[in-house]
Amino acid sequence: MNLFYSPHIQGDTHLLDEAESKHAIRVLRLLKGEMVVLVDGFGGWYEAVIEDDHPKRCLLRIQSREQNYQALGYSLHLAVSPTKNLERFEWFLEKSTEIGISEITPLICHRSERKQVKIERLERILVSAMKQSLKAYKPVLNDPVSFEEFMKMEHTGTRGIAYCFGSDRVGIERLGPEGPFTLMVGPEGDFTEQEVRGALEAGFAPFHLGSSRLRTETAAVYITAAISILQQQI
Repeated sequence: MNLFYSPHIQGDTHLLDEAESKHAIRVLRLLKGEMVVLVDGFGGWYEAVIEDDHPKRCLLRIQSREQNYQALGYSLHLAVSPTKNLERFEWFLEKSTEIGISEITPLICHRSERKQVKIERLERILVSAMKQSLKAYKPVLNDPVSFEEFMKMEHTGTRGIAYCFGSDRVGIERLGPEGPFTLMVGPEGDFTEQEVRGALEAGFAPFHLGSSRLRTETAAVYITAAISILQQQI
């Protein structure tokens, strides 16, 4: 099944952009009359047939459409500190999209070694992961915000902060089943004690991911997978 992405799909026909047209016709060598799937990143799943196999302006005719295709039964928003090695953060984006996540915020903390990210590049990774995993939803990727700014935002539902010190933390399975979930993962050097205090005062519950010390990106993927599994058990 060949998936193509466009955030704006209207009417009975759709013209792929130049990059997607080239991939369809030059790389995949698809021909007029072959069936493909379009997704818009908002839950729209469109089955279409190639009407014009032009390598720069591939024209599709929509045959059927379905909204809210395989929608997540929960909302998961992860605020994660970007890693010094950006490839590790990109790996998290890819894997969390494949598993299922609603929203991602790059969180700039006191000990964050990377303060900036290229949103356009990260968006391309999300699109690629969405297509590879046959999903119709692309996670919302927010601009980076500081820890202090994130604390000032309104967050509802189950809120949690994962960190490595202290004895009053609970396992992720004890955070509670009620979403939406807003969970935070800190930088390689962990959150500072001041940041943890600020989060707890803002209503975030302290939790841990077991006895092992995990890398930032590993912890974020762990959380994504754990929430997915726990929600399937409800």
